Amino acid sequence: MKNTKEDGRKPSASFIVGAVALVFLIVGYQAALFIHGAAVTRIISNHDRPDTVLVYPPESPGTGRSGDGDSTPDPGSLQYRGGKTERITHRSPEAESIRRHNTPRRYESFKFDPNTVSVEDLMRLGFSEKQAMSIDRYRQKGGRFRRKSDFARSYVVDDTVFRRLEPFISIPKIDLNKADSAAFSSLPGIGKFFSAKMVAYRDELGGYSYPEQLMDIWHFDKEKFDGLKDLVTVSPPEAFRLWSLPEKDLARHPYITGEEARAIVLYRQNTPVEEWTVGNLLELNILDRERGLKLSRCLIADP
Repeated sequence: MKNTKEDGRKPSASFIVGAVALVFLIVGYQAALFIHGAAVTRIISNHDRPDTVLVYPPESPGTGRSGDGDSTPDPGSLQYRGGKTERITHRSPEAESIRRHNTPRRYESFKFDPNTVSVEDLMRLGFSEKQAMSIDRYRQKGGRFRRKSDFARSYVVDDTVFRRLEPFISIPKIDLNKADSAAFSSLPGIGKFFSAKMVAYRDELGGYSYPEQLMDIWHFDKEKFDGLKDLVTVSPPEAFRLWSLPEKDLARHPYITGEEARAIVLYRQNTPVEEWTVGNLLELNILDRERGLKLSRCLIADP
């Protein structure tokens, strides 16, 4: 009987106080969520619809002041001065952060270079802020996307996102006649040694006329060339003045020996101008055939 009476006792005062406190805690939490949601909604709404519009009358001549005194426009308002309306869009970073994290993301598709596109534009392309920052950190550490496939292999680039963006990815090729040694070093298989050689050989040639000339460089074999040929381009160099340079300058060209330079000068002196062609120099054995064929692919100034 004793146990039965104890089991039927009313709840203690401490239990009742705890239960009431729990109820207030739940109600307070729900109210906080409601207030937070309302604040977020307000911030998002104000981003596109400013709640304050200030209209200023035209400035008085010679005073530089409006007729009604000085009023400071609120952020996001419209300002009218001297017949001109301006929107003031200064907003706090906190408000922008809340808006960014709570607004459904909309993505765009436009041409971009993954090596230079800004974090903000990456987010416009559909990446989250975290993903965009990850791509930016990779670039800051020296990473480079040489090809579209390199961008696709990034762990933050989803396959479906890449398929949508692939037509818009634009990675400029390296111009062999404009790039410096640092740009050459970024090419696959090219370190400091070959980048320096590429610059030096460009000076000897007077500019590359076609990419395959890279294989003239010592130990720059076809395998190395095939690994980068789709990443480079050649802008027109200065035309080689084969038909007007003196003998000593002709002999400085990699495709012309001293003896051949002397023969070219004699050929020019004893042959009509209309017959001045590299093909004729080859036909007369004035030029070595292999080097002569390379020279025939170069940009040569007219006689």
